[in-house]
Amino acid sequence: MIVVFDKKNQRIPLKIWLKDLSQLEGTALEQAVTLTRLPFAYKQVALMPDAHVGYGMPIGGVLAAQDTIIPYAVGMDIGCGMHAVKTEIDSDQCRGTRLKNILGLIRTVIPQGFNWHKSAQRADVLDKMPLHLQLFQQEEKRVRKQLGTLGGGNHFIELQKDEENNLWVMIHSGSRNIGKQTAEHFHKKAKEFCRKKKTDLLSNELAFLPVESKEGQDYLDSMHWCLEFARESRRRMMEEVLDILQANDSDSVDIHHNYAVKEEHFGRSVWIHRKGATRAGAGERGVIPGSMGSASFIVSGRGNPESFLSCSHGAGRRMGRKAAKRKIGLESVLKDLEKRGVEISCDNLRDLPEEASQAYKNIDQVMNQQNDLVEVEVRLTPLGVVKG
Repeated sequence: MIVVFDKKNQRIPLKIWLKDLSQLEGTALEQAVTLTRLPFAYKQVALMPDAHVGYGMPIGGVLAAQDTIIPYAVGMDIGCGMHAVKTEIDSDQCRGTRLKNILGLIRTVIPQGFNWHKSAQRADVLDKMPLHLQLFQQEEKRVRKQLGTLGGGNHFIELQKDEENNLWVMIHSGSRNIGKQTAEHFHKKAKEFCRKKKTDLLSNELAFLPVESKEGQDYLDSMHWCLEFARESRRRMMEEVLDILQANDSDSVDIHHNYAVKEEHFGRSVWIHRKGATRAGAGERGVIPGSMGSASFIVSGRGNPESFLSCSHGAGRRMGRKAAKRKIGLESVLKDLEKRGVEISCDNLRDLPEEASQAYKNIDQVMNQQNDLVEVEVRLTPLGVVKG
C-alpha cells in the first residue's frame, strides 16, 4: 500500500493498494487527491488496485462522507454487480458443440445490448418503484421491459470451472438505463443545490447533496430501489441459465460494487461510497471477475479497516474503450480467446476489442496487491462467455 499525503494540498491521506504510482493511469491520481480535499471527506480516501479514471471519482475508489452523498461517486450504473453460482455439473460436460449450443440458447432467452423483453415483466420490485418521483414515471414502461436483461459494455454471462472441475455460472450486470438516468438526474439536482448555496466545487462532477435534504432522501430512495432492481435482474438471468443447464444452485454469491451505504468506521457513522469496489468485511464473501478470458475469484473478506472493509471489483481498465479499439485488432482478440480455450458468443464482434484482456490490468497482479484485503476461496477459469 502507498500513502499519499501532502498536508499543503490535502485534508486527509490517500491510501492506494498498489506497489507503484506508475500503475495508476491518466488523471486517476489527481481525481483521488481532489477527493481528499473535500470538506466532508472522512479519515482517508482508499483506492483499490483496479483503480482507474471515472466521472469525478476514480472507479475502484472508496470515499467516506459525513452526512453527504455524491451521485457521481456512486457511479452511473447503480447496483452494478456480480452473481456467481456453483452447480453440481462436471465442467467436462460443457465442451465443444454442447458449450456453443448452451451459449446460443442463453443469447436467445436473455436480451443483450440495447435489446429488452418484448413484454413488461412482473416482479415485486417493479411494484415498489418510487413512482412519486417524476423520473420513474417517465421511465416506468422501459424499466418493466428491462428487468432480467444483460445490457452491454463489460457486462457478461460466463460459464466457468473451478479447480475441482465443478461448473460455475457468473453474471455481471446492473440497473440498465434507469440507473444511469437516476445518476444523471440527481447529479443535476446536486449541481443546482451547490449553485444555490454558492458552494465552490472542486469539480463539477463532485456536486453533492446533504443526506437530510429532500433531494438527498429522494436520491437514496431511488438508489436503494435501483440496487434491488439490479439484484433481481441478476437473479432472473441466473434462473434462466440454470434452467438451460438443467442445473441446481449448490452455492451462490451476489454482490453490488456501485453503491453508497451508511456504515460505522473509526468510531463514526459515515456514508461509504463504493464506486467499482466490493465490500470485504471479515468473512464476507465477494466476487472479483478478471478480464475476458482471464480467471475470476470467489473471495472472503479480511475486514481491513484501512480500506473501509473494501476490495477491488475486478481487474480494472488500463486502456480506454476508444484506445482499445484503435490499438487492439479483433483478429488478435479472437485468437487470444481461442488460445485460452474460451468460446465467445456475441452479436457485436466489432466492439469486442474494448473488452480484450490487453485493455485490462493483470488480474493475478491485482489479487496479489490486495492479499491483505481478501483471501481467495475459489479460482475460476472461463470456458465460454456471452457478451452484451
